[in-house]
Amino acid sequence: MLKIFFGEMENAVYNTSLYFKNRFNPRWMEDDRTVKMIKDVDKSEVLGNGAVSSPVMGIIAPVSLSGGVKTLILIDQINDKVFNASNCGDNCARWLLEMGREKDVVINLRHLMDFGDGQFDVEIMNTGETVHNMYDLAVKAGRFV
Repeated sequence: MLKIFFGEMENAVYNTSLYFKNRFNPRWMEDDRTVKMIKDVDKSEVLGNGAVSSPVMGIIAPVSLSGGVKTLILIDQINDKVFNASNCGDNCARWLLEMGREKDVVINLRHLMDFGDGQFDVEIMNTGETVHNMYDLAVKAGRFV
């Protein structure tokens, strides 16, 4: 399940781009979900474990990907840290929900991310409540962001 702690969270990794730069593992680029997230979020193609073809910037290193997709990769690949997903835009929300359907995923948000009009399961860690749609998420999270 996707679990969100809203607001400032002790020990959450806030600067995800710097963390990615220092902890990048080329094997991450071989993961199917990573390849799909990069294609969807950054509209870019993984050429190998050290190169990405971006329609905007040309051939780039993975450390030059957008902050959002780097944060998604960290959330997916490193399970013993909590990452600030406010570095992600709303275009990352579907990936967070997908990961949360497969495993417990804990993120920190300092804004209200739009998870769309559908039904979902998200636990608000600040209260321990589970919500199933954006309306309920906005009402509950509004107290913290």
